[in-house]
This record gives sequence, C-alpha cells and structure tokens, in this order.
Amino acid sequence: MNTWYTIRARASGAEVLIYDEIGAYGVSAKGFLAELGALPDDAPIDLRLNSPGGSVFDAVAIYNALTRHAGTITVWIDGIAASAASYIAMAGDEIVMPENAFLMIHDPSGLVMGTAADMRDMAGTLDKIAASMTRGYASKSGKPENEIAALLAAETWFDATEALEAGLATRLAEPVRIAASFDIARFRNAPPELVDAVGVNEPETAITDDNDIDLTVEPAPSEQPASSGVPAGSTQSSAAESCVAAVNAPPDAGAIRAEAIAHARAVIDLCRLAGQPQMAGRFLEEDASLDAVRTSLLDLRSEATPQISPHHPQPGRSETTRPWGDVIARTFRQKG
Repeated sequence: MNTWYTIRARASGAEVLIYDEIGAYGVSAKGFLAELGALPDDAPIDLRLNSPGGSVFDAVAIYNALTRHAGTITVWIDGIAASAASYIAMAGDEIVMPENAFLMIHDPSGLVMGTAADMRDMAGTLDKIAASMTRGYASKSGKPENEIAALLAAETWFDATEALEAGLATRLAEPVRIAASFDIARFRNAPPELVDAVGVNEPETAITDDNDIDLTVEPAPSEQPASSGVPAGSTQSSAAESCVAAVNAPPDAGAIRAEAIAHARAVIDLCRLAGQPQMAGRFLEEDASLDAVRTSLLDLRSEATPQISPHHPQPGRSETTRPWGDVIARTFRQKG
C-alpha cells in the first residue's frame, strides 16, 4: 500500500519522512503514531518534510506526539512545508530550511453536510483547531497570538529568509532542487515561482542515508530531453516518436483523481438538494460510471513504485477492500 510517510531507524537515532499529503491513500496518523511510539524515548529524530499539508486532525496528533518525544527533533524542510505540514514542523527543536524552500500557514478548513446544527458544530471545531495551531506557531516564533492569527487568516507564504526572520525557522541551508508531485496552485497565495518550479519537471525523489539530501534522480543519458534546437544526429522522425510516446503514456493519476472528485461532488450536491445527503455514499459505491475510474486508480496504485522507500504495512483494511463510500468520505475530509 502507498503511504505518505516513512520511519526508519538509524545508528544515531531515526529518520522520519513526510513527503506527500498527510492522511493520503486512506492511511491515517494511527500507523504513524504506532511506529513513532516504537522508537526509543530518547532517540534523536531527523524529520524531513516536503508536503502540501493534508488532514489537520492527523497533523495535530502528530505534532502532539512529537512534542512529547524526549529525544532531539531536527526538522528539515526539503522543499515545501505547507498548511498542516508547517504545523508539524513547529515540533522541531531546530527547523532547517534550504534557501529556496517555502513554508505556508493558514486557517484550517473543512467540509460538512447536514443540518445547521452540524455546520455550527463544525465551525466550532475549526475554531478550536485554529486556536491550538495559533498557540503552536506563536510558541515557536515568539510572536503574539493575534499577529499569528492575522497571518493564518491571510494564508501567508514564507521563503526561508522570511521564515527565519519570523522565528518559524532556526537555520538556513544550501539551496536544493525542489521536486514535488502535488498541486500547490490550489492555494490562493502560492508564489508563482514555486508553482512553476514544481509544475514543469517532477523528477523522482530520492533520499540519501546521510544528512545530505538529493531531491532528484536525473534521467539516463538516453532519456535526457532534447534542447530547443535540433540536436546533432537527430532526424525528422523524432517528432513522430514523441507523439507516439505521448499517446502511449500511462494515464495521469491526477487527472483520474480530479475526474472522480468532480463526479463525487455532483452526486453529493444532488443528494443534498434532494434532502437525502446520507444517500450519497450509497450511490457513489454503486455508481457504475465510476467503475473505470476506480479500476484505473487501483491499477495505478498497485503499479506505482515508492519514491522514497518500500511501503510500510498499515493497520486496518487495505485500499482495495475498503468500500468506495469510505474513499469518497476521505476525499472530503477536513484539510489543514
């Protein structure tokens, strides 16, 4: 099963990597906390982050567990720590950012269907989470809570220098090549240069076994892209070969997921307008028009190779045995 984190023991402590959307693939923080709890209490931890955020509830649980850990925690922001991932970063005794890395904080958000009472309850829950996160950022930065609250409300992006000046980072490091497979353009204030950096080339991610990071795996010489000019020895057939390669390329997982989400939203809206929101899960589970989407998603996940290290087994049911209604419910979980 794919997962969004990796925890591995090392001779000098442990390395924890969060390199995807927190709570993705149906994997909650439960497995993460179980593996973290199995580490020696005084083990130093290198926590590496390159994440757009994710489930704010999972992030709060991870933050609390890390702050309870007795060993020293060094956080390395290996590209982006946005939303819920930036809150987890605040658990570090030291927070190191390469000069071209980014950190983003904003208010938690969520979706709810139901009565006015349900919506008021969700609003109250989000207020409580926002207050907790405000205290966490304020404690790390030394800034007053009202100033942090204003930064959260504005969705504030910090480059490494700005994060250092704001007290949200403690040390700068050498620049790295940023590589990410997630879409940050969905955030309203994402820096254009960062959107361009992660949206053009998305090389595979690799982590070395020492404290240096190699964010990219360069393609073999035969796979190197051609320059804008005509390279020596090339023929006119290269254009045709490129077209054939594009046609035969595997389906894009992001496009499939976007299709599934759009369809799910339409079904949920119809059920809500009909006054039967509780029927949405049943219709989505039985909807034949989603068969191809479900099959493609599962095929892509089963064929995908991990970007960092082998999968971690997780407690609970596997993705392939989980009802489709659960998948949709996770899609619309609260985001940090």
